[in-house]
Amino acid sequence: MAISVLDVRDTVVLPAVRVPSLRLVPTPAATAASTPLRLPLSVLGAGLVGIVESVGLLALALTGIDDVLASPLHLPGWLLGAGLLVLAGWIVLCAGGGAALIDGAGRRLVRTVAYCELALLGLLIVATTTSSALPASPAGLSLPLLLLMAVAVPVGKLLLVGSPSAERWIAQGPRVRARRVDPVAAHRVLATLTLGLIGLSLAAVAVLVPAQGAGSNEPASAVFSQH
Repeated sequence: MAISVLDVRDTVVLPAVRVPSLRLVPTPAATAASTPLRLPLSVLGAGLVGIVESVGLLALALTGIDDVLASPLHLPGWLLGAGLLVLAGWIVLCAGGGAALIDGAGRRLVRTVAYCELALLGLLIVATTTSSALPASPAGLSLPLLLLMAVAVPVGKLLLVGSPSAERWIAQGPRVRARRVDPVAAHRVLATLTLGLIGLSLAAVAVLVPAQGAGSNEPASAVFSQH
């Protein structure tokens, strides 16, 4: 119950004091965090190193498979199959890790492959250093020296993916791909007409242009002699 005129006024009339509504003002730090970063050079370099390494391993496998099969050691089939399987997995992991890093999906695969490469190179360096019979190495260099130079590849990948710019790139997450309309579905009539025109052109060339046969003035391919 109101006991004064002021109390009656407060119960009937709305309060004169108005509280302004809260308005969130974005801070510079939040604005910078929401702005997508450009692809850093460290991420691009590490991704390209992984992709180029996979291509180099594939070329090495294609050029060296004949030498392995023709070697006098006569390795068993299961050992050759296991080696090819490990090499194929190595190639896929190198390329996949580089592509995932560039896309922003993560860098764990690149690091895992780099650490495994360091362990493998370390074992090969110890084995070739302590062994008395070393195979011939290309470029006229010793095999342990070549393996030591190859250590720069995984070490370089680890340094590049551990940079602050790479960490910020991974923290943003995978890049969102814009959905594009299939051009064939959008222009189905044009695609059908183009395909029909190509087919008619090929058919006209096959019918109108005669096949070039061997002329009468050309020398014979075989020489017959009478004894």
